[in-house]
Amino acid sequence: MKILVINSGSSSIKYQLFDIDRKSVMTAGIVERIGLADSLIKHKVFQNGEQQQIVQELTVQNHEEGLGYIAALISHPEFGVISDPAEITAVGHRVVHGGERFSDTTVIDQEVIDVVRELIPLAPLHNPANLEGIEVAMHIFPEATQVAVFDTAFHQTMPAQAYRYAIPNRFYEEGIRSYGFHGTSHLYVTKAAAQYLGKPSDETNLITAHLGNGASITAVQNGKSVDSSMGFSPLPGLMMGTRSGDLDPAVVFYMGGKLGLSLETIDRTLNKESVLLGIAGSSDVRDVEVRMMAGDADAQLALDMYAYRIKKYIGAYTAALGRVDALVFTAGVGENSALVRWRACEDLENLGIVLNAEKNDGQIDGITEIQDQRSAIKVLVIPTNEELEIAIQTRDILS
Repeated sequence: MKILVINSGSSSIKYQLFDIDRKSVMTAGIVERIGLADSLIKHKVFQNGEQQQIVQELTVQNHEEGLGYIAALISHPEFGVISDPAEITAVGHRVVHGGERFSDTTVIDQEVIDVVRELIPLAPLHNPANLEGIEVAMHIFPEATQVAVFDTAFHQTMPAQAYRYAIPNRFYEEGIRSYGFHGTSHLYVTKAAAQYLGKPSDETNLITAHLGNGASITAVQNGKSVDSSMGFSPLPGLMMGTRSGDLDPAVVFYMGGKLGLSLETIDRTLNKESVLLGIAGSSDVRDVEVRMMAGDADAQLALDMYAYRIKKYIGAYTAALGRVDALVFTAGVGENSALVRWRACEDLENLGIVLNAEKNDGQIDGITEIQDQRSAIKVLVIPTNEELEIAIQTRDILS
């Protein structure tokens, strides 16, 4: 069974084609800078243990053109891996917000499309692009079953005490509650950690930290999400590349009332101009680390704040869980920034978390333990694979 996984962003499309029966990637790539003159397509083919990469610079006007190029590349006679796009059984789509309507992976029909569109105000940076990817894929791959895998689904097991806000009931009835995000990643590393620890998933307690340009941390009890740092939208919680994370709501009233900013300006500021970008001048942790090493005080402050927020959530979720089998770092920053991991775990000996400096600074190869022998809790770095998890869930719903 061949399953194409699509992750559509506002200006990019990531894709992977799986032979899911073998759990192997046949081809993968990304279309970047959609809508700009210098668009870029990176296409990788994996065959016979070898990897071939093709890079093309061209103008990709929109997502439909981008998916058209992807369809042509995967079936290209020279560097494609199938003879006809009709060989694809299903297309699995990452959809960020599923609200309360979707607690599991779902075959896409018109009702699903309508609900995803209704939820755009809850995830304005993500759901529009996800929806466009779905609609275009239905046109480009008409014979394939289209499947939605929701970032919020894993967190539907959160108890009411965690997902309800302390506001009048009528607002909950309007859908205002905490949903949690990055669920596909948190689910993938939860299953991987349980298998690595040799424990049944339903007996495993974890704190999973998905640290990328977007960042969230989740408390996992007996294999299920019971609390997560993101909430009604992907805006709150940890500091991120451009999103503010936790913020006193009164700040919004002050920005609008006292400073006279429009709701659109406040929204743009909190979602696209804040935190690492707003404080240190770059949304990329790697750039901020370089600037900090060069003595940039703003970069130092940004990283201090970034690590401090992670540390606070680790402490809170340790208290909420009672027993923690492992702390898991994943995603771009979590997998690659030894500095962030060290700072986030510094002085947590009283919670049973002690890193080993040499292991933390060493090569991360697959699932890697980085805790010291004195640590009561294992600390793992687990490379996430959201695309494989989407493909597995797509296969499962088809079967």
